[in-house]
Amino acid sequence: MRRTGMLALAALLAGTLALGSAVTAAETTTSPGGAQGVKTMELEQTWDKTFPKSDKVDHSKVTFRNRYGITLAADLYIPKNASGRLAAIAVSGPFGAVKEQASGLYAQTMAERGFVTLAFDPSFTGESGGEIRNVASPDINTEDFCAAVDYLTTRPDVDPERIGIIGICGFGGMGLNAAAMDTRIKATVTSTMYDMTRVTANGYFDAMDADARYALREQLNAQRTKDARTGTIARAGGLPDTLRGDEPQFVKDYFNYYKNPERGYHPRSLNGGDGWNTTSALSFMTMPLLAYAGEIRNAVLVIHGEKAHSRYFSETAFAMLKGDNKELLIVPGASHTDLYDQLDIIPWDRMEHFFRTYLK
Repeated sequence: MRRTGMLALAALLAGTLALGSAVTAAETTTSPGGAQGVKTMELEQTWDKTFPKSDKVDHSKVTFRNRYGITLAADLYIPKNASGRLAAIAVSGPFGAVKEQASGLYAQTMAERGFVTLAFDPSFTGESGGEIRNVASPDINTEDFCAAVDYLTTRPDVDPERIGIIGICGFGGMGLNAAAMDTRIKATVTSTMYDMTRVTANGYFDAMDADARYALREQLNAQRTKDARTGTIARAGGLPDTLRGDEPQFVKDYFNYYKNPERGYHPRSLNGGDGWNTTSALSFMTMPLLAYAGEIRNAVLVIHGEKAHSRYFSETAFAMLKGDNKELLIVPGASHTDLYDQLDIIPWDRMEHFFRTYLK
């Protein structure tokens, strides 16, 4: 595979068009320093999700700012007829997806089960703010989870002592990093997790050596020079519009999700479009996300599919965790993308039990 293809695929593993009518949403935001302000964004108000709207929850659009001043857009789901302060869960991922896809499905389903939930677009993607567009950062995207916790702690319907997170695919690694940093996160679920720093620096199954990494850094930095001189930003590319038929099975699985309008396609998702900026991969090559995973004291449930090509990420991460409040759940027969949206395969009951046990 050409190196550019490897970059595109690595970025995928883990949008700019709007649907329907856009409505201005003004949300009071609170900075970590306590200052308040109003950030106005154009947010889509029609139901443009890849899953049906539930009649068991109330849905609204909200915004909040992270520590870097980037305004994030999110979907808030609240159980109908809820009263008092509830446990809450912030959700994000997969890497290159938007909140209208898997994270929204997870959030809405967990709201049906009694939690206040928040599915957000990471910085620089989807409806969230941040310039330049279409970039990822192990630091900033970890902070996005912490900013979601900031927002949830300000809500009168949320118990700030009972907040958890769910990270899907590449945002599973970000979620574990957030849990290692943010002691307010009392319970963490990762689903079909990718360690984006590991796969970017080492390739699949750690096949890249130091020479290959150096060559990749040379290519990425040459692209930075070209971008600077031309004033344009090269894109790595998402999934192809058609398959040849000889692709690895997991690429076919991604295609069947991200490019399928009957399943997971969404025009704002990078994976279904032109992908990340090519140079976005640079920061993931020297900043290992899970360096302090062993210091997470709060509960963690690691979920992965038995047949997922990415299963080794979760198994390695779980081996780093310490304490008797950590669990690895391997879903029999499941592939990586099965845990994006297959309602009869995603272990909803187990997740609900986990959060009810540790968010109490």
